[in-house]
Amino acid sequence: MDMEQEEGYFVDITDEEGNNFKLEIVGEVEYEDQLFRVFLPTDIDEDDPDYGFIILKCTEVNGEEMLDSVDDEELLEKVYAVYMEELFEEDEDDADTPD
Repeated sequence: MDMEQEEGYFVDITDEEGNNFKLEIVGEVEYEDQLFRVFLPTDIDEDDPDYGFIILKCTEVNGEEMLDSVDDEELLEKVYAVYMEELFEEDEDDADTPD
């Protein structure tokens, strides 16, 4: 997938079929020496059954960051588990910090 432009926490990507999507970057995970970015779609209602995290693998091609889909369901589940663990650790740290 081609990452066309990044503005703040949003990125416009084009998939292999030429479809354009705007995604919100919500996190990243390093797993087995590979970097993955975690996104939420901006063009789908939160109540839609297809709404949820999108995990893409970051690769570098000719010095440019590219995003690739992850076809291995087991790998996706492991990366998702690591992301959720890190997310809940951050929430616990925030709860422990006095205002």
